[in-house]
Amino acid sequence: MSPIYCALVHHPVLDRQGREVTTSVTNLDVHDIARSARTYGLCRYFVVSPIEAQHPIVRRIIDHWRSGAGKQRCPERGEAIALVEVCGSIDEAIAWVEATEGETPRVVATSAKPAPGRSSYAEEAGRLQIEFRPTLLLFGTGHGLSERVLQRADAVLEPIRGPSTFNHLSVRAAVAISLDRLFAVKASSKDPI
Repeated sequence: MSPIYCALVHHPVLDRQGREVTTSVTNLDVHDIARSARTYGLCRYFVVSPIEAQHPIVRRIIDHWRSGAGKQRCPERGEAIALVEVCGSIDEAIAWVEATEGETPRVVATSAKPAPGRSSYAEEAGRLQIEFRPTLLLFGTGHGLSERVLQRADAVLEPIRGPSTFNHLSVRAAVAISLDRLFAVKASSKDPI
């Protein structure tokens, strides 16, 4: 399978009124998404924030789980946190992947807003199985990635929909659902229930 990376983008994202803003990094997003990324075999999880003052906060979270008291209490979380890389922009994350893989990644964005031309999870899952090209999955905070991010992506995934019309998942839930739809191992009839 292709090498897969994900990024939690804090800028440029939208606020409730549709204006482009920068959101704050949260502790839960850092370690919960790292756990999902590790579970589904991603190569790296980027926390993208242009606010330099927030980078030490992310590094402190990483240090807590990799070498601090968190490592003693919950060592497996440190294994997941090892995937986290903080960077200042989406371009910086793309450059990191390119330097590591020797090839520019295919950028796949997510959005909770329906629009023509969205890729289905099945289409993307199939593409990831046959195309050996690094892929960077972008997830937005706030009220989603800005239109300029969506426009420059190679593909935008369809929204996650449940049986109701309510559609406002936390980004942690959206990442976990998206990764499961793209990479889940199908259960066999021999698996215990």
